[in-house]
Amino acid sequence: MIGLCSVNAGQASRDDVCSADIVSDVFVIRPVYFVGTVIGSTVFVAVLPWAAMTGSVKQSADALVVQPAKMTFVRPVGDFSRQ
Repeated sequence: MIGLCSVNAGQASRDDVCSADIVSDVFVIRPVYFVGTVIGSTVFVAVLPWAAMTGSVKQSADALVVQPAKMTFVRPVGDFSRQ
């Protein structure tokens, strides 16, 4: 669906978001990232003792929880440029 939008290259701007992009983002991409956030949080809690022993808690939290959560809740709808 992402590729269905045809925008004239000369007129393309950051404000031009195709409705197919928005629909695919809201109904497919964000739910997948939400599930990834939940699974990542579960994995993070499971590996927390080992991450604490190695001093990599911040990196583990960022990779498993923070980045998927940002892609779910912070990224503008229809904006796929930050992936």
